[in-house]
Amino acid sequence: MASLERRVAIDAARAAGHLLKSELPGSRRIAYKGSPTNLVTEMDARAEELIVGRLAAAFPDDAVLGEECGATAGRSGRRWIIDPLDGTTNYAHGLPTFAVSIGLETDKRVELGVVFDPNLDELFVAERGRGATVNDRPLTVSTAATLDESLLATGFPYNIREAKDNNLTEYAAFSVRARAVRRMGSAVLYLAWLATGRLDGYWELRLGPWDVAAGSLLVEEAGGRVTNLTGGALDIDAPALVASNGRIHDAILAVLGAIRGGGPT
Repeated sequence: MASLERRVAIDAARAAGHLLKSELPGSRRIAYKGSPTNLVTEMDARAEELIVGRLAAAFPDDAVLGEECGATAGRSGRRWIIDPLDGTTNYAHGLPTFAVSIGLETDKRVELGVVFDPNLDELFVAERGRGATVNDRPLTVSTAATLDESLLATGFPYNIREAKDNNLTEYAAFSVRARAVRRMGSAVLYLAWLATGRLDGYWELRLGPWDVAAGSLLVEEAGGRVTNLTGGALDIDAPALVASNGRIHDAILAVLGAIRGGGPT
């Protein structure tokens, strides 16, 4: 990946993250995207505007997909996939667990991923074929060999109150098979932390492209494995995801298969 793309993405992620952190103590204007559990704040829009502005100025021919602004067309064959604030519910409550995510996709494959956690001042960067780093230190996934010794993470769909396929059965099953299962409200950070070895595995039934574009590359470049719920290729545009250190991946898939009849519903 050319240094310009990396540099612009890093600068945009840092700027957005610092903006979010600086405004965290303030009061929030909260709106809802279809349900009381799916929040959006004015800071989501401000952070995304900052990022999109920088990317558009540097790469005017590239397409952009943002969680809040939607998709803009491009003619270069490249697409930037942005989550300006992953962990909006945490942010709205003043909880400092959130991150900025920027991925660059070329020909349907993510080639660059940048994640910035402004609260821990951790910058995660992955380039396909070149490994992954946090604050310039190489990343490697954990060596946990069994579910029994693994720390997992997951999340739940925004329509958990209405949907039958809401991950509660899966959550219960893994809770008695793993060392523990964490639910902290940021898919982007789950994937970054998995790449560092802090987590051993992560699954989620429904996500957005912006949740997984950068983070999935972090995991892969740190030596981990990323698939859909049945072990096939991850679909960035409709991601149902299992990510792990690789060693426990088949065990996670087996539990999901037993519960879900071999695949997503």
